[in-house]
Amino acid sequence: MRPYLAPEPLRPAEHGPVPTFSVVIAAFQVADLAPSAVASALAQTVPPHEVIVCDDGSTDNLELALAPFRDRIVYLRTENRGEASAKNTAARAASGDFVAILDADDVYLPERLEALGELASARPDLDIVTTDAYLEVDGRIVRRCYDADWPFEVADQRRAILERNFVFGLAAVRRERLLAGGGFDESLRWTTDWDCWLRLILDGAHAGSVLEPLARYRLREQSLSANRSRLVEGRVSTLRKARRNPSLPPEERPTLARSLARQEGELAFLKACDALLAADPAARRHCLALATGRNISAGVRLRGAVAGVAPGLARRWLRRRRGAVWVGAAGVRVTRR
Repeated sequence: MRPYLAPEPLRPAEHGPVPTFSVVIAAFQVADLAPSAVASALAQTVPPHEVIVCDDGSTDNLELALAPFRDRIVYLRTENRGEASAKNTAARAASGDFVAILDADDVYLPERLEALGELASARPDLDIVTTDAYLEVDGRIVRRCYDADWPFEVADQRRAILERNFVFGLAAVRRERLLAGGGFDESLRWTTDWDCWLRLILDGAHAGSVLEPLARYRLREQSLSANRSRLVEGRVSTLRKARRNPSLPPEERPTLARSLARQEGELAFLKACDALLAADPAARRHCLALATGRNISAGVRLRGAVAGVAPGLARRWLRRRRGAVWVGAAGVRVTRR
């Protein structure tokens, strides 16, 4: 049995049967990348129950790119309604015990489903299972997903999921639990995974993770997760939505309030930066608001004050910085070549 992390079971855990896994892939405009994802799912040491690709209205010949696999996958096509809708469509069509998420631009390493099956069998009380992964840029590994600064949470998953999405995105979730919980929220474009795991964990689900890196998560500048302002807007929307969750008791609401305040502060900072770069006439006002705003760190307040006094200088500095570095998932900073 591979080493793993998970909360202590509420009662002694007894091994259960190894569940089946339906790999679901939401794909949009990734004809160049999706074949690698599909091939990695089909090359597992323990084969998937099925591989379901939902084409979210692509116009780049995705169907043709997947033609070599058509007798080994279920191919669905919908009009373009977003990643959450494509995942839900695939999950509803699935028949495995677990729905295993695979983004179309990422790949599983060969033993991933085997490892997830071992964990789910050893701990049948877990509804969400994942593994560590390699984060890579242009084929170069930059780090692992989980490290000392971004650990998988064990002790208090309810508190942690209100603070950050500690569940690596290529997770497998018990299909019945996912659908009973409403699936992925199709009204959200960003942070749909976090919103889903948050709702499930507040509803009583528990998550576990195999400690081995068994996927390659490709960071791309054009991906959803690389648009920092929109990503943080998604976090803010997710946390504001969580305030209405009936499974959130009064004693947990201060944690949510602090987490929301941090994300709102980061969003204010990013919007001020965007306004500066666009030479927006309101940029100076945004920067001065940072300098006096609540829930803003001292360092950001200082930068806001300097930018408010000298917006031209701040704009030139930001342009140089963004020309040299972009930020991907998990806050990974990637130097442009």
